[in-house]
Amino acid sequence: MTCPGCLKKNQNGYCRKCRKELFNGKNVDAILPFNSPYSEENQIFLDHTKRISISGVQIKYSLQLVDDQLQLTDTGGQYIIKPIPTGTFSNLDQAPANEHLTMQMAKQVYKIDTPPNALIFFSDQSPAYITRRFDRVKGKKLQQEDFAQIARMTTETHGANYKYDLSYEEIVEYIQNYIPTYRIEIEKFFHLILFNYVVSNGDAHLKNFSAIQTRDGDYVLTPAYDLLCTKFQAPNEADLALMLFKEGFSKAYESYGFYTYQDFWEFGQKIGIKRSRVEKILYNYLVPQPLAGDLIQQSFLSAKSKELYKSYYADRIHRLNMGRS
Repeated sequence: MTCPGCLKKNQNGYCRKCRKELFNGKNVDAILPFNSPYSEENQIFLDHTKRISISGVQIKYSLQLVDDQLQLTDTGGQYIIKPIPTGTFSNLDQAPANEHLTMQMAKQVYKIDTPPNALIFFSDQSPAYITRRFDRVKGKKLQQEDFAQIARMTTETHGANYKYDLSYEEIVEYIQNYIPTYRIEIEKFFHLILFNYVVSNGDAHLKNFSAIQTRDGDYVLTPAYDLLCTKFQAPNEADLALMLFKEGFSKAYESYGFYTYQDFWEFGQKIGIKRSRVEKILYNYLVPQPLAGDLIQQSFLSAKSKELYKSYYADRIHRLNMGRS
């Protein structure tokens, strides 16, 4: 058996560590007491549709923990659950396991700050991705803004594709102006862009990065969220959702046709990170990490999807090594 949280071997359900991180130590079952929203008995979900938020093809529901049991709720939710999405994209049945694996790789392999998360299963065995909300402390909602909001970009002001209308370099400029500890946060952001590249996440747009208010009243970047290998669903999409540089592609990109070491080397320095730190951060992404391979193998992806994930991961690391002097 594998823990549906950390993907380590466990006798049954969530391990003790995952129960503590995700459910405050409560003995929550990995199987929900109701069927998926796509089953015939889905009235329980229809009763909560007024609180659904839709991002692309992904439907999200809000849950609260009552005693040892998770329940759907309209208000005061502590968790977000994402069942298998609907739509015309490929491999959608793999989406929950895909997001869960990618979030665990971010946390365990690359030490990126992420909210507690896991896979969970409906009574009909359909999987869903579950994550604990990080914008609530003791029932109080913390002020949070994504970078589309910070940049004051909406469909009304910038059109339907507004989420893709800035570069990652321009997001850094907002971080510098908006976050007092920007030097620390920019390094975190650089890590996250590199991670998105090596796991083939081509949909990390403006709304997938946010700043959140601390107890002291200032702002920091939120934990990473919505991380997944989007090549499963859209194999022909761009390598990154946004361009690295606001002035367009580099000479290295024009030469190779994709981002390589030189692009991220230049990007890291351009956004104000010291050369020695850029080198150190990049080094972590230049070789396939053994733990990443273990997590892929232990994940809840299908056998075919595991092989695809491994090949995408290896290909991106190969690309990242090109252009090194």
